[in-house]
Amino acid sequence: MNIFGIGLPEMALIMMVALLVFGPKKLPEIGRSLGKAIKGFQDASKEFEDEFKKEAARIEKTVTEPIKATLETPEPKALKPDAEVTDKSQTETETASATTEETS
Repeated sequence: MNIFGIGLPEMALIMMVALLVFGPKKLPEIGRSLGKAIKGFQDASKEFEDEFKKEAARIEKTVTEPIKATLETPEPKALKPDAEVTDKSQTETETASATTEETS
């Protein structure tokens, strides 16, 4: 029996010292409170581990699931077929040339 690196002879020595220090009346009470503390720690540890696994599974599911995107077809009203199209780049080029000539 080897708990926390402590063998049976060392465990017996610790129990004898605890019996001498706390007395036979207090020892069962201390044992109960120590047991409850260890049980509470184990429960908290298990709960933390379960929550961690649940979140990891949720994130993994989100990452591995394909992304579903719905794209709506745009309405064809950008230009009317019979509308007059003006070349704005031509007017901008003329404006830039005129400005350059004025500053020269």
